[in-house]
Amino acid sequence: MKLLVPVKRVVDYNVKVRVKADNTGVETANVKMSMNPFDEIAVEEAVRLKEKGVASEIVAVSAGPSAAQEQIRTALAMGADRGILVEHDGVLEPLAVAKILKALVAKEAPDLVVMGKQAIDDDMNATGQMLAALLGWAQGTFASRVEVANGEATVTREVDGGLETVTLKLPAVVTADLRLNEPRYASLPNIMKARKKPIEVVKPADLGVDPAPRLTVLRVEEPPKRQAGAKVASVQELVEKLRNEAKVI
Repeated sequence: MKLLVPVKRVVDYNVKVRVKADNTGVETANVKMSMNPFDEIAVEEAVRLKEKGVASEIVAVSAGPSAAQEQIRTALAMGADRGILVEHDGVLEPLAVAKILKALVAKEAPDLVVMGKQAIDDDMNATGQMLAALLGWAQGTFASRVEVANGEATVTREVDGGLETVTLKLPAVVTADLRLNEPRYASLPNIMKARKKPIEVVKPADLGVDPAPRLTVLRVEEPPKRQAGAKVASVQELVEKLRNEAKVI
């Protein structure tokens, strides 16, 4: 069984995000970048499936600038076998990424695509669902547990009311939630080995995909600063302020 695991290059979750001075986007110059945390969970799950003998090969893929090879190398150090970078310096919207992944699925013929449920930079939570729709595959989103056997994937997924378990016929798309696992730290020997693992670099045009954005960002602004709190002398005054000033009751 072959697994395809998409990974995205994002601003590290420990970094305080700042808006550019001209309000055209988020500042990324001289900012620490890392693999999207949900994608890291997906890589870990793929490696665990390989360790169980369920999977035989893991292909880590990414779409973005040349620097995204760094995140692919991280996935290789965690246990992926090889990588593919679809190099593109411009904006990539979820639909464009889904089309790129569809082309890679046609090329690689994986049995299962395991990916993060969303990226922490745009919080779109759309690529996995779009990919499943384009492929016509079953999908298990927000997965907190995945078991694969006999050509099927049993996915326990987190929903508003608790947990839901679904059985998917392979091939399928699974998106990883936070509680699926705890990613491992890549050891130094594995980091050194990852340097020798192959990464294929292609362009969207090589896959027959036009990544041109369909949306135009007009302006990016920071959220308004929170107003300072105020003390009240009595419950009656609190109720009055909630009713007349905050207008929430």
